[in-house]
Amino acid sequence: MITRIAVIAGKEFRQMFRDMRLLGIVLLMPIIQLLLFAYTISFDVQNVPLWVVDNDRSVSSRDYIASLTASGTFQLAGISDSFNDGDSALEFGQARVAVLIPSGFGAEIARGNPGQVGILVDGSEPNSARVSRAAVIAMSANYSLELTKGWAVANGIDLSGQGMLAAQVRTWYNPELKSSDFLIPGLMVVILMIVTVQQTAVSLVRERELNTSDQLALTPLRSVELIIGKLLPGLLLAFVNLGVIVGLGVGVFGVPMRGDPLALIAGATLFIISCLGIGFLISAVVPSVEVASIAALLVAFLPAFLLSDFAFPLDQIPFVLEWFSRVFPGRYMVTISRDVFLKGAGFEQVWRELGALCIFAVVVTGLAAMRYSRRAR
Repeated sequence: MITRIAVIAGKEFRQMFRDMRLLGIVLLMPIIQLLLFAYTISFDVQNVPLWVVDNDRSVSSRDYIASLTASGTFQLAGISDSFNDGDSALEFGQARVAVLIPSGFGAEIARGNPGQVGILVDGSEPNSARVSRAAVIAMSANYSLELTKGWAVANGIDLSGQGMLAAQVRTWYNPELKSSDFLIPGLMVVILMIVTVQQTAVSLVRERELNTSDQLALTPLRSVELIIGKLLPGLLLAFVNLGVIVGLGVGVFGVPMRGDPLALIAGATLFIISCLGIGFLISAVVPSVEVASIAALLVAFLPAFLLSDFAFPLDQIPFVLEWFSRVFPGRYMVTISRDVFLKGAGFEQVWRELGALCIFAVVVTGLAAMRYSRRAR
């Protein structure tokens, strides 16, 4: 059995190195995908263009505008005294937030009354809209607190004895809230799934188109031995891709590796076997290389991107889809990857996900072998 598996694996290795251009694409594609995804996908909201309609032109209005732009979250795109200018800035994409300061704003504050302002937020991009709305409200509240403290000092009132809430907030695992720390451990899973499923989905189909599957059927080779022999080269190549992605994530993007690397390797091994099994299952079912490529893209990319907790929290999607996501290995590997990278997890924390991947790998590989055996007969 070992000899037969080694022969198939050797054949696959020779075939792999025979086409150096294809090998180069397989090795370079994960790097290109990681760089493109990591630099283009970001949940960080900074330098949001801000338009200010200032009809007051007072010291108070200027101080308020300065408080909004001091943190770097907002970047002043323009200032005018016409409401129509603010409305046009939002309409034509010159700004995402418009602040309307009416005349008499400074005079009301000087009299000790609340200064009213209007805030318009462009909601066409919901993530930026939510963050921008929360930021401008928080900055306005902070400015109001500073005004209250200044009024108390000017009137000789000591607020030190006044009971107030002092919330001390500390963010764990990703203190700087960097998108790269959140995205890259998930990107690793998405890229590996796309590459491995796409690569292996055409394997058995190509054997049939080249009529080599008929020759294999005449040998004493069993279906399980064939699948394992074809899995080994793909597994090795996927680990090369994994090493490159982890190296780029840690070395270039500064993603921390806080947990047990062995837990990550164990999870990656089971995950890659699962993905290769999915590819072989597709290859054993579809009739042509073209159909195999399309099916692999649909099965690999969409679930890995949408149903793995990579970009969209699974507790926010419909209940049916959340349960449906449990039959895809990407869900479990994303949890393992993020827990190991960011939370310092080891086998004790991720054993449930490892168990799920182990079951998935055995089931999907067995189904691929059974399907291939039936088709061969």
